[in-house]
Amino acid sequence: MSKTYDVAVVGATGAVGQAMLDILAERKFPVGKVYALASERSVGKTVVFGSKSLSVENLDTFDFSQVQLGLFSPGASISKIYAPKAAAAGCVVIDNTSQFRNDDDKALVVPEVNRHTLEMHKDTGIVANPNCSTIQMVVALKPIYDAVGIKRINVATYQAVSGSGAEGLEELSMQTAKLLNAKPVESKVYPKQIAFNCIPHIDTFQDNGYTREEMKMVWETQKILGDKEILVNPTCVRVPVFYGHSEAVSIETQDTITADQARKLLQSAPGVVVIDEQKDGGYPTPVTESAGNDAVYVGRIRQDISHKKGLNLWVVSDNVRKGAALNSVQIAECMAEDYLG
Repeated sequence: MSKTYDVAVVGATGAVGQAMLDILAERKFPVGKVYALASERSVGKTVVFGSKSLSVENLDTFDFSQVQLGLFSPGASISKIYAPKAAAAGCVVIDNTSQFRNDDDKALVVPEVNRHTLEMHKDTGIVANPNCSTIQMVVALKPIYDAVGIKRINVATYQAVSGSGAEGLEELSMQTAKLLNAKPVESKVYPKQIAFNCIPHIDTFQDNGYTREEMKMVWETQKILGDKEILVNPTCVRVPVFYGHSEAVSIETQDTITADQARKLLQSAPGVVVIDEQKDGGYPTPVTESAGNDAVYVGRIRQDISHKKGLNLWVVSDNVRKGAALNSVQIAECMAEDYLG
């Protein structure tokens, strides 16, 4: 790609916004000018883009006709207001919030899985980036889905506190330090103590007893795979890990597949790294493999001993990178290659 594109990063002072800037630089995306945007209270702060420092500008007064691409991660309520304004000005918006994911007229894209649906951006100018826990799961399951079909997915997630933003990271840090010094802790971000604990509750409870985070995995998996018949049964758990989500995934396939066949499919799948040895340490973990890295790591690939068409997988990925910022930048790369000229 010899042409360059001017890019606005909205929510640039947040963890995902900074990761977007880092990844744009790391992957040498053909940027012309980069604008770092945030709310008025952050105007004048600086953020890093490669070897440069960018001064944060006011989202409210920014003219989006100056840029071809907007990478948004400011929160759903902000995207609801500004993403349509940006799209109306001719900027293609790649939105990392939950605002547009369920809209029938918006593509919900994981490039390794459903790049072809980017065509839909021509109608609205907005592309939605999926939830972090959904992204890593569908990247791992896509080659198996294509080969033998999937009828049902049972998944338990073990999600890092960075999924709650800076506040979650701070609460885990503070609680851990206090407990190690025999001091009492208080919980503000989470309903119960997160340090040295697991909380089976992410986002708000729905009428059916599932949380919204769990239902996101149902809705988004069906939309991304283009299969309303696939059954998804999730349990989402917050764990005291800083970066990197883990998932224990159990699937029922349409046709029989062996663990060896699945392993070979995954070894050649884009975006996937297989670490699957039946020995101590022969599997990926969020701290030792995924944190700070781009791949979706898969291990513990084995037959389900309770079902003849069952398969079990352990899936790990950095929720801030592949689960948010990297996927957004990959969508931008696809847009530049296929649509922006």
